[in-house]
Amino acid sequence: MKIKTDEITSVIKQEIEQFGSELEISEVGQVVEVGDGIARVYGLSKVMAGELLEFQGEQGSVMGQAMNLEQDTVGAVLYGDPTSIREGDTVRATGRLLEVPVGEGMLGRVVDPLGNPIDGGGDIEAAGTRKVDIVAPGIAYRQPVNQPLQFGIKAVDSMIPVGRGQRELVIGDRKTGKTAVCIDAIINQKEFWGTDDAVVCIYVAVGQKESTIAGVVDSLREHGALDYTIIVSAGAASAAPLQYIAPYSGTAMGEYFMWKGKEGKTPKHVLCVYDDLSKQAVAYRELSLLLRRPPGREAYPGDVFYLHSRLLERATKLSDENGGGSLTALPIIETQEGDVSAYIPTNVISITDGQIYLQPELFAAGVRPAINVGISVSRVGGSAQIKAMKEVAGSLRLDLAAFRELEAFAQLGTDLDAASQRQLDRGARMVELLKQGQYTPFEVIDQCIAIFAGSKGVLDDIDLDKVDDFEQSLLEHFRGPKADLRAKLAESKSFKGIEDEFLEAVRDFKANWVPST
Repeated sequence: MKIKTDEITSVIKQEIEQFGSELEISEVGQVVEVGDGIARVYGLSKVMAGELLEFQGEQGSVMGQAMNLEQDTVGAVLYGDPTSIREGDTVRATGRLLEVPVGEGMLGRVVDPLGNPIDGGGDIEAAGTRKVDIVAPGIAYRQPVNQPLQFGIKAVDSMIPVGRGQRELVIGDRKTGKTAVCIDAIINQKEFWGTDDAVVCIYVAVGQKESTIAGVVDSLREHGALDYTIIVSAGAASAAPLQYIAPYSGTAMGEYFMWKGKEGKTPKHVLCVYDDLSKQAVAYRELSLLLRRPPGREAYPGDVFYLHSRLLERATKLSDENGGGSLTALPIIETQEGDVSAYIPTNVISITDGQIYLQPELFAAGVRPAINVGISVSRVGGSAQIKAMKEVAGSLRLDLAAFRELEAFAQLGTDLDAASQRQLDRGARMVELLKQGQYTPFEVIDQCIAIFAGSKGVLDDIDLDKVDDFEQSLLEHFRGPKADLRAKLAESKSFKGIEDEFLEAVRDFKANWVPST
């Protein structure tokens, strides 16, 4: 049987075309050196900075990321077990960047920085993936911060108000209540869950003890806050690369919800707590030194500022055209002996929109939360407060700062005039009024009522140890017999037109108040 030449050539052409379409070309290299979560790879000449690499180890594949592009080799960090990688193992460039799973299925779960569940609760059904490290939205995508994010803490919501889309640093020495302030803020979002103002919370633990992280999870579960919270855990036992990447992973998970506003869906507001970024900087310093990057001040690499700025710039309040969603960042920084002028604290102070400074001396004196109102500041200010809070708390910060100065002066034993004594009495009672136990967030209307009573001098002649008792009784009174007046305030969110009626009601209550024994 004769076969025509053109038929043979067409068959050969077809086979060649099919062969070309099935052939997968991937760049492959070899491990030259491995150790301490770092690998040096030879042969990946076309790899991109930040590209995901797949290491073929003895017990399966381990993912890594190209960090240093050198003349002959590529310096990579490992996101898996480094002990399973040996010299000479094969490395494949994937052509992808690092991504994490995102979606509603993440809520209530504890995951590692790669999005893998570590709480024993089974697999997570993700809605998709998002890139871990992206460029922050530009100015055209944003709008000014104008919506309050209520902490439920009187001292914060009155004097250092935080808005949705803001970056507020929580700074202080170890064991001064930094995490407690942030956990209270997460628990306080429970009252908004299920509404259009619902806030998804993300708690990123970097370099914490596993027992501490477990304690946070238990506290959130106990107070019903775990349902709307994602815990990203990179504990002290985790490798440095995982501690470095954890805050970015948490932010990527939050950005999924932030952009839901553009589709007209909720929840579109996110609160990210990074606990803490000083440990992330230490992990990054470890990586950089192992990768032979030149050390700078305090041995940190030169781009450590960029490390935190590119993270915190992703916190934003999106414009209405983009759905009006927000991502609020609460970075935590630990200081050594109150040294806020150290390298990492000053870096993060300059990136954020204010700071809540917790002072060890106040903590030891029983002032909880131990917020120093002199150093603490919010650069968003009254824009992130309801009108009623602005009306009652306008002069509170200055009054407390003046009280602290006068208190220091009075300790010298100097005789004080009547006006100074009145100022001391008022200040002492306001300090007492702003004290608050952990896991006891206050509704913003209750805060307004309590501070209103204090600022009008109603508490001036009440014994210091009875202030808390008076406050509780007063708030119960406004939820019971005077609930109609409280409802008016809740509706108008201002004391305008009802101030005299309120003051009369508070004074009437005080006249008939009997302290509980």
